[in-house]
Amino acid sequence: MSKLGTVTGPGAVRLERLLPGPIERLWAYLTEPDKRAKWLAGGPMEVRVGGHVRLEFRHANLSAETATPERFKSMENGHTTHGRVIRCDPPRLLSYTWGEGTQGASEVTFELTPRGSEVLLVITHHRLPDRKGMVGVASGWDAHVGILEDVLNTRAPRPFWSTHARLEAEYEKRLPE
Repeated sequence: MSKLGTVTGPGAVRLERLLPGPIERLWAYLTEPDKRAKWLAGGPMEVRVGGHVRLEFRHANLSAETATPERFKSMENGHTTHGRVIRCDPPRLLSYTWGEGTQGASEVTFELTPRGSEVLLVITHHRLPDRKGMVGVASGWDAHVGILEDVLNTRAPRPFWSTHARLEAEYEKRLPE
């Protein structure tokens, strides 16, 4: 399994990680606001088809690193995005729109598969507008899932922004033009 995400089609990136289980624990980190806030974004989620999703990003709370890069300063005090659950099969599948109500709305799907004491997490983000969006989304998911891995392994979370910058440079080199 490649550590970096891959392109699965036009406007789609996929990331796979084997993480400590059990599956119900990982499901909780996808759906419960307090747990999700530790690696991605807090905010309420109605875990049912048609349910509202509000992701409240507070990147400064994810790790000890506090410096926000200049180009992300507009998100320094938080950023919120909305969506709707479009598929839900607890604890194995969750899919929702991302950025609902905006011109660039996309869709993210989380698939969980038990593998012994671990769980394979597959994230596929669809309907991304262009290569730049794919690079940004792939590096963002990769950095966030790295923090999730640290949290699940009870380690101090890696620095978010510097990890994101390193991954963005890597995806910039690797994703097809």
